[in-house]
Amino acid sequence: MFVQTWSGNAVGEDDKVQDSDDSACLTTGDMARLSKTTLRTVRFYEAEGLISSMARAGGSHRKFTPAELTKLQIISDMREAGLSLQEIKVLVGLKNKSGSADAATTQMSEALSRRINELKERIETLGRVRTELLSTVASIQRCHDCRAPDFPARCQSCDVTNHAEASRATELLWKN
Repeated sequence: MFVQTWSGNAVGEDDKVQDSDDSACLTTGDMARLSKTTLRTVRFYEAEGLISSMARAGGSHRKFTPAELTKLQIISDMREAGLSLQEIKVLVGLKNKSGSADAATTQMSEALSRRINELKERIETLGRVRTELLSTVASIQRCHDCRAPDFPARCQSCDVTNHAEASRATELLWKN
């Protein structure tokens, strides 16, 4: 996996950044911009122990390695997908809290499989809603030039949106 760094260079997971090599490090602002989050989010996740900055000398700014950017991006994606911060923390710490590789893989596989199934259901729902909304947009575009004197009351019985392809969303949002 490669991530885009502030300098525009691709940095691989295997690339190691020494504490003394500040040129390859990222500031809090870089982290926020590259992960499409906010400064507050970066600081919060650092305070929660999900990402960590390098040791600072004499009050200097926080510096992060590219590996921490990758962590932040994955955490942000997981949050966007609906995982709670607590769920993410549990997943991140699960391996280290397990007594064996067998227990760790079993617990992680079960936890991730549950989440995958939830995401699958959510994706299916989002697809249905998307289709409904696209249909509604297509239906109401025909109403753009409507000059009916009794608008919007006439919409309930209007032939323009009374057709077999009219979605449930059209019924709710336009004809209601």
